[in-house]
Amino acid sequence: MITLSSDFGSPYPAAMKGVICQATEARIEDIAHDFPRQDVRAAAFWLTQTLPYFPPAVHCVVVDPGVGTDRGAIIVRTGDHALVGPDNGVLLPVARELAANETDAPDAFEVFAWAYDDPASTTFHGRDVFAPAAAAVHDTGVDNLETRTEATPTDDYVDLQFPTAAVEGDGATGEVLVVDDFGNAVTNVPGEFLANQFGATVAVDGVEAPVRRAYAAVDRGQRLVTVGSHGNVELAVNRGRGDEAFGVSTGDAVDLSL
Repeated sequence: MITLSSDFGSPYPAAMKGVICQATEARIEDIAHDFPRQDVRAAAFWLTQTLPYFPPAVHCVVVDPGVGTDRGAIIVRTGDHALVGPDNGVLLPVARELAANETDAPDAFEVFAWAYDDPASTTFHGRDVFAPAAAAVHDTGVDNLETRTEATPTDDYVDLQFPTAAVEGDGATGEVLVVDDFGNAVTNVPGEFLANQFGATVAVDGVEAPVRRAYAAVDRGQRLVTVGSHGNVELAVNRGRGDEAFGVSTGDAVDLSL
């Protein structure tokens, strides 16, 4: 199986599928092609929330603001999974997540630099570099990456790690990692901060909001603070947009006080 993830929208992913279909008979599954444009961290976050639910596969990820520059291409192997994409950090958080799921060791992954010739286009490496690489890795086999002359083990790669919230007593300072399509503002504050606080009230940047387990636990249009499926504190509105109601966007700092 080969999965595809990008910020391309349409129709660019279709060209990637065409290249893969010409090179291999692998099953192709789309993860998403509407990641926030050129937002490497947001894509990395959503990959940690999706790829661990897949069986072993080759995952081709193209969120690539540096396309056409000298940034490299890498393959990350973790267990029976391989991640293919640009060397800009987008693959590393989910590599750690997959490694931890399979081995209880978050750093149990290997990185390979992937050499490629001058592609046909300097603006569409998804089609001309990463789709062919994903097909090659699939047909070679994840366990046999060392046999590919294009793949060279490397310790020189761009890393990306999510910032850690500061939690002390009844207060936490963090930031908004992503805002989903519903307008829910996902912070990096761990959900444990709200342990045993459901039914209570928390101040978000000085504005009070109820702590609830479900969106519908408050009236329509009312703000709430909850713990999302990702395990992080989330700022939300029942059938509304939490980012607008709390006045936050991706990257903004947030202060929580119980």
